Amino acid sequence: MVKPFIPNDAYARKARSEGYLARSAYKLKAIADKYALIRPGNAVLDLGASPGSWLQVASELVETSGRAVGVDISPIAYRAKNVVALQEDILSPGLSGMLADYGPFDAILSDAAPNTSGIKDRDQAKSLELVERSLELAATHLAAGGSLVAKLFQSSETKNLMKRAERMFKQVRLYKPKASRERSFETYLVCINKL
Repeated sequence: MVKPFIPNDAYARKARSEGYLARSAYKLKAIADKYALIRPGNAVLDLGASPGSWLQVASELVETSGRAVGVDISPIAYRAKNVVALQEDILSPGLSGMLADYGPFDAILSDAAPNTSGIKDRDQAKSLELVERSLELAATHLAAGGSLVAKLFQSSETKNLMKRAERMFKQVRLYKPKASRERSFETYLVCINKL
């Protein structure tokens, strides 16, 4: 007899029991609660959305009066009436034109991470590229007063990245939710109130 798979991680078990696609849903819930980033009726963009746990949380928070747009190079599993799923590389130059039909956005989220190689400097550089792309898209598609949250692998460039973000937003913080694994060197760049 084959025993059913039971995740050994408390957040993974919680996600499974509460119907979320992945444990990462609780990272966004914690960030959204702490910083009050997403409200009913908002338009939210989720970069690197597959499989869709952040999109799922965003969809709940914006309610039926809002819209959540997810973008990923891989198929996005989550679907709802207030969700638009776009299969596209977030680094693609054509993405900005595609997003014009759905913005401006009240919040841009990115839990995107590079395919890690195990080479720390390379992985940090690829993570930085994804965050910089998030900032670039925020410059064009984020409404004044909007917020940005992006996963970041901390490196020697983190301070410079925060300085760039401070030119666009009134508040810039780093935050690591409890749902992040202890051994993970990820953190989240939280940018509030776009100028």
